Amino acid sequence: MITPSQIRAARSLLGWTQKDLATRCDLSQVGINRLERGTSDPRSSTLRVIQAAFEQEGIVFINEENFE
Repeated sequence: MITPSQIRAARSLLGWTQKDLATRCDLSQVGINRLERGTSDPRSSTLRVIQAAFEQEGIVFINEENFE
């Protein structure tokens, strides 16, 4: 699953605000903010929706386990 830091980095690469991401994923901006700060425990389905939104824009996530 993607991490809060990966979400922030992907948003930055795309020039998206938290509101942009929330709109594309049909989530709340407050929820995105809490997720990025690590103050919420998101469902895996929520993380998959967020990751899919980024992947549709060409962002590729690499599993860190592949580098150990």
